[in-house]
Amino acid sequence: MADAKKTIMIVEDDSFVMDIYETKIAKEGFGVITAVNGAEAVKKLEEGARPDLILLDIIMPYMDGLEVLKKIKSNDNLKNIPVVLLTNLSQKEEIQEGFDLGAEDYLIKSHFTPSEVMEKINKYLK
Repeated sequence: MADAKKTIMIVEDDSFVMDIYETKIAKEGFGVITAVNGAEAVKKLEEGARPDLILLDIIMPYMDGLEVLKKIKSNDNLKNIPVVLLTNLSQKEEIQEGFDLGAEDYLIKSHFTPSEVMEKINKYLK
């Protein structure tokens, strides 16, 4: 099972950002699960999706990333999945709250190239 394909869930409401990450992650040989808002992400996880890592946008409609993170970390089946927050530069308080809730790391979307995003993903999947 060692080389079973790892799966990344991307939760992002910006379709442009989603496309870039999805393309890059798939090109690197990972499976990709996408959700365009927090509610959709939680639904997919509750229905049995088990990604190896979740890239989670903080600002989204219906349910924001911090709400999703709370739900993930309070669920025994999900709480060990590493979560990397996708943020904008101005979200320092939300980033801190994310760490307090159990996020592994964060990426400031405007500062990271898709290759750097892959480096972060690989760091947590080792």
